[in-house]
Amino acid sequence: ILMELQDKYIRFDWAVKRLLRHKANFGVLEGFLTVLIGDEIHIVEILESEGNQQTENDKFNRVDIKALNSKNEIVIIEIQNTRELYYLERILYGVAKAITEHISLGETYYKVKKIYSISILYFDIGHGTDYLYHGQNIFKGVHTREKDAIVPRMPSEIYPEYFLIRVNEFNKVAVTPLEEWIEYLKTGIIRPDTTAPGLGEAREKLKYYSMTPQERHAYDEHLSALMIQNDVLDSAKLEGKIEGRLEGRAEGREEGREEGIKEGVLRNARRMKEKGFSTEDIME
Repeated sequence: ILMELQDKYIRFDWAVKRLLRHKANFGVLEGFLTVLIGDEIHIVEILESEGNQQTENDKFNRVDIKALNSKNEIVIIEIQNTRELYYLERILYGVAKAITEHISLGETYYKVKKIYSISILYFDIGHGTDYLYHGQNIFKGVHTREKDAIVPRMPSEIYPEYFLIRVNEFNKVAVTPLEEWIEYLKTGIIRPDTTAPGLGEAREKLKYYSMTPQERHAYDEHLSALMIQNDVLDSAKLEGKIEGRLEGRAEGREEGREEGIKEGVLRNARRMKEKGFSTEDIME
């Protein structure tokens, strides 16, 4: 039992908003980013954004990190963990906002910062089977297939890079440091003998039973809210599909989704009431 208590760790999506923003805990986040990006990352500061809101029903879950890489270049790293219908559009918006937030009026466009957009997804998106996707803007000659022929700076130096981590698709034995990190993101398990950058620090600083009773209560409520949210969305998706198939047309599918959402919200509002949530929390 003691071993089970010691080995229970806080989920990363909670830790990154509440604990890893403190300078003393930067090592955990730096290790994760170093392993994922493949460059030694040193965090300068955590920038304020809508991702740092402290309510259970955050509209967004976005954390901007101003970091210094091994080339002494400033980079802006964005970590998101939200469930949205138009998620790729959300990523594009987040990157565009980060660019505009970090270039002052009157400065040349040369001052635009490199951005890494990192999305940790605890839900299904698309139909792929990989657990990690990476992409970036690339220009090619339409006829010559030449790359990087018309720009003075390589796209890799300036254009955003996107990482999509589909946590639920990870179903293998963790061998590499990156796989150990994905395993922790999915299961909350950290090996006692891990040498992966950041995970050793996480074992010491992200223990569930190191939190105060009040912090544990808030964390448990966070997990309950996530379960309820996922249940609402999954129910709406399923009921919408069934209704849409019965109607046999696009309008039927849309109406089915809307009706499924309404029924799911009402059902879960009743469930939250039964569990003792306040009327204000349920309305929010």
